Amino acid sequence: MTKARLLRLSVVLVSIFMILLIIVYWDNVGTAHFYLHTSFSRPHSPGAIAADEDWEALPDVDEFLAKLLSSSLKQNSSIPRKTEQLLVQGSNKPVVSNLEENVRGYDWSTHKDRNSLDQEKLQVERQRTLREFCANSSFTFPTKERSFDDIPNYELNHLIVDDRHGVIYCYVPKVACTNWKRVMIVLSESLLDQGVPYRNPLDIPREHVHNTSTHLTFNKFWRRYGKFSRHLMKIKLKKYTKFLFVRDPFVRLISAFRSKFELENEEFYRRFAIPMLKLYSNHTNLPTSVSEAFGAGLKVSFSDFIQYLLDPRTEKMAPFNEHWRQVYRLCHPCQIDYDFIGKLETLDEDAAYLLQLLKVDRLLRFPPSYRNRTASSWEDNWFAKIPLAWRQQLYKLYEADFVLFGYPKPENLLKD
Repeated sequence: MTKARLLRLSVVLVSIFMILLIIVYWDNVGTAHFYLHTSFSRPHSPGAIAADEDWEALPDVDEFLAKLLSSSLKQNSSIPRKTEQLLVQGSNKPVVSNLEENVRGYDWSTHKDRNSLDQEKLQVERQRTLREFCANSSFTFPTKERSFDDIPNYELNHLIVDDRHGVIYCYVPKVACTNWKRVMIVLSESLLDQGVPYRNPLDIPREHVHNTSTHLTFNKFWRRYGKFSRHLMKIKLKKYTKFLFVRDPFVRLISAFRSKFELENEEFYRRFAIPMLKLYSNHTNLPTSVSEAFGAGLKVSFSDFIQYLLDPRTEKMAPFNEHWRQVYRLCHPCQIDYDFIGKLETLDEDAAYLLQLLKVDRLLRFPPSYRNRTASSWEDNWFAKIPLAWRQQLYKLYEADFVLFGYPKPENLLKD
């Protein structure tokens, strides 16, 4: 009788173990295995780290899964030679089919005259600023005090995971996210062209770049791992290199307005422009298509857009659209310890340094900047007709993004 019970118990334990092993192994196969030779978590200097180092005490399930992941990593510690070739041999310039890219164009200059930045010190300063204000109890903003476990899955949809190179990227719309998504597709080999992974980021059509099925994001983990999803998220957040790129919040708003309301965009016209024109410009019987509206001279003004952002009804109806949602709500910088903080204002230097740290600079280069990117010097003109009280309210709405990422308070816009 005792032997029978021990046998049944053994079968149950082995079954549980096999289920967990299959879950992890399936993910490895599905993402072409893990390649963590590029990670540069803070306890290490930039460069390769051993897969079994620096695993601090974790809960039992986390520790068990961590050991399984480490075992897999030891077997896949180097990149296959075929991917060591340069990936910049594709087309030299993009085939521009998207309206926004066609209007704005690319800047293909070499930027040889730019002063080099001390990138390592710059990163230390940016991370220090972020950590200090996250820890400062006198500086508060919504969601600051919650833990990572408190963040709903749907709010983790901006965290893109590349298991091949051990990278997590939180994308922020209007901060070069299209091209960073292209880079992530090349690195993860998540999209094929006639059976072959893309090698040149600019060869990837824009419509594929923003297709959610193209990327593995944290909010998809629940469907893949079920109740183990949070444990695996934490393990990957601990071991992988995590980065994001940010931008002056007011300039980002101007850029969002330019691309979504000054160009003909059917989706944004129907979802946002029509309600704005009705609520803030007293228009009725508006055309159903954006081309008809533009032909009749009916466009959302920047003033309409600011009123929409400040209107308390906006958030009650639905969360801010991702193109103007605050970075702290998209990327949770006080809950996730980012290894690299890039800025659009220093995009070329930051991107080159990040690819070097990730040890993928021989595989690809970051695509060039837009030729006429929205500049900080435009702020005064854009906000000239916006009432002072609105500007002050708008700053309070985006204050956390200014402070956390070291952007100076725009005093010239907040005083008479």
